[in-house]
Amino acid sequence: MSIVVVENLVKVFEGFPALRGVSFAVEEGEVFGLIGPNGAGKTTTFRILATLLLPTSGRVEICGLDVVRRAAEVRRLVSYLPEEAGTYRNLTGYEYLKMMAEVYFGSGREAEEALELGLKLAGLGDRVYDKMKTYSRGMKRRIQVARALMVRPRVAVLDEPTTGLDVIHSNAIRRVIREYARKWGVTVLLSSHNMSEVEGVCDRIAVIHRGRILACGTPDELREEHGGVSLEEVLIKLVGEGA
Repeated sequence: MSIVVVENLVKVFEGFPALRGVSFAVEEGEVFGLIGPNGAGKTTTFRILATLLLPTSGRVEICGLDVVRRAAEVRRLVSYLPEEAGTYRNLTGYEYLKMMAEVYFGSGREAEEALELGLKLAGLGDRVYDKMKTYSRGMKRRIQVARALMVRPRVAVLDEPTTGLDVIHSNAIRRVIREYARKWGVTVLLSSHNMSEVEGVCDRIAVIHRGRILACGTPDELREEHGGVSLEEVLIKLVGEGA
């Protein structure tokens, strides 16, 4: 069952076509990667899915709901992590996750369960009780990923979840995403410039360039179809041909 359906999506900014007829579908429980060079249209696509941008034309549905006509309902199903998500410097990680749980669920049992899951996903141990202004970039990102996933959305949209992180923090976040998707059956869409990350986490991948989808399939299918030893080689080949 396709839980996310994108058909002929177009977005124009002041005469510039950022998206030129993007189409893809994502199955329930799938981890789906959107990869491409800077400016390819990844973030624009994700912001439309998250109801933060209106499309110029085309159709986008999440769980059968149109993201324009039924945006309020879609927002209750989707959790979005932007590439440059900020943190509250003078809150502790615990206080931040507790606050976000209560924003979603009030002060009842659901909020307590979300907080418990968020603390587990963040994996910061006793440092979760320190103020976030003392956190490294990796620790802040782990808190933000935990915030996006702890509410158990039907669809989690993660824009560059490991951007700028070292190997240790990147690996920890990849593991959290993969294990979370498997355990809870949540559908995850993510973008990344790290091809090994994409191969290790994603079930299927779409390559986007200049606002168009150039290819879509599993990592193995893309390598076989486009003659690349690695996914990075496939991306370079496709982007070169699509220039």
